Amino acid sequence: MTAANEQIRAYYHTLYGAWGRQHWWPAGTRFEVIVGAYLTQNTSWKNVEIALRRLRAARKLSLAAIRILPLAELEALIRPAGYFRQKAARLKTFIGFVDRTYQGSLQRMFAQPADKLRQELLSLHGVGPETADSILLYAGQHSVFVVDAYSRRILERHGIAHPKMTYEEVRGLFEQSLREVAKAPARVTRKSETAIPSFAHSPSAMSLQGALCWLRYTTTCMGLLWPPENITALKPSLAAELAHFKHSCPTTELP
Repeated sequence: MTAANEQIRAYYHTLYGAWGRQHWWPAGTRFEVIVGAYLTQNTSWKNVEIALRRLRAARKLSLAAIRILPLAELEALIRPAGYFRQKAARLKTFIGFVDRTYQGSLQRMFAQPADKLRQELLSLHGVGPETADSILLYAGQHSVFVVDAYSRRILERHGIAHPKMTYEEVRGLFEQSLREVAKAPARVTRKSETAIPSFAHSPSAMSLQGALCWLRYTTTCMGLLWPPENITALKPSLAAELAHFKHSCPTTELP
């Protein structure tokens, strides 16, 4: 194992030891995770939660409901998330893909090998690596790492990664470093088509505090979310980095 791998693992164990599982992604079903992964593109999580509440209130937050929902009505419901016409069309495209390829079954879809399913997701219009990996990890419980701007920035500022590294290179670095974590037995059952009881919950207190900016130092094989204020258990260099984000990131931005 390289020095970079050891450093990433040290960060992981320090952060996990201080905070434990944060049970991210806040959702009640697999499909809600998927919808959230689409809606969060180019917007804050605060706006996504508004759109999800509107879908939930209209009883349209399911694959079956959105399948038959007229496009214009779907656009109106998710309008608070921004780019609502594009996102509505992309959700319809995803449902069409599940229907054609997996007979409308998320259970069949997520039973596929991660690499195969990832390539299929990436072939869909509007699905990039971060969205595909979010769906695989949080909805499908596949052992992949989601590279976000925060995790990349921390590695760059600590000299572990450089700005020209591709998404796939950074993802590979994290996954290699956290391979043993990824091998831990999954706590989430796949027996149910929609329910994900071991991590399903209402939006957390963290995600509802729109006035604060939370830094997610993502060791996403376990779904960790980190508040900048609570840094006493971390090494001084990482503590300073987290404190920097407290003052530099937009106050309305959430992971």
